[in-house]
Amino acid sequence: MDCINDIPSLRAQIAHWRAQGERVALVPTMGNLHAGHLSLIGEARRHAQRVVASIFVNPLQFGPGEDFAAYPRTLAEDRERLGAAGCDLLFAPGVETLYPHGQEGHTRVEVPGLSDLLCGASRPGHFVGVATVVCKLLNLVQPDVALFGEKDYQQLLVIRRMVEDLALPVEIVGVPTVREPDGLAMSSRNGYLTPAERAQAPALYHALCAAAQSVRDGGEVASVERTAREALAAAGLEPDYVQVCAARTLAPASPEDRERVILAAARLGRARLIDNVNV
Repeated sequence: MDCINDIPSLRAQIAHWRAQGERVALVPTMGNLHAGHLSLIGEARRHAQRVVASIFVNPLQFGPGEDFAAYPRTLAEDRERLGAAGCDLLFAPGVETLYPHGQEGHTRVEVPGLSDLLCGASRPGHFVGVATVVCKLLNLVQPDVALFGEKDYQQLLVIRRMVEDLALPVEIVGVPTVREPDGLAMSSRNGYLTPAERAQAPALYHALCAAAQSVRDGGEVASVERTAREALAAAGLEPDYVQVCAARTLAPASPEDRERVILAAARLGRARLIDNVNV
């Protein structure tokens, strides 16, 4: 597997594949890869002859006091994992490559509404950074399909709306969350957990599953959300939000919404954990 750091080399390789009539898939990541990321690579191979992964810890999506400097960077190990998983090309640019005029002066992409809810309310500006870097990566690679994990459900909807609004010629595919045997959603930030915190962390998924069952049983939404928050606090987590939403808009769920998703975020030690379940 080749590793490219500059834009001209990336575009030359993509043009070569295009000339051969091959479909291209893109899997954007921030590195420190785990089995969840590798499932995206495996799914990408079902959609295209060539798979490109990107690794870029995007400073634009980190707010003041967040973990940009501490975010784990494991490029050598990630490169080995990607090659073994069947990735054809790794694009690993530096900050100066994607933001040549600096971050403050860079054009930004915003998806209003969806970006301001849930994680967007807790992390102002986060989804502007996400939309900006994903839009740029889609423009650089120009893939036929791009794949994102459903663990970051709000991110997935933001990207889908951006692609629709800007009429970008790419299919966005969501891939189901990969979980540890005890239910914890795989995440690069799980590495922040101490052994004791790691034992507590599955309480997030368990609370979501209980909430989903309550919704199926006809439970009143506000009561379901309150019970889930109380369960998280009782397990030693600090809940940020638990919300039952319409699956396609993230608006608070109404009785008419047949497709719902319950999203939650909670802090545990140094880690901010997010997860969701469909109802």
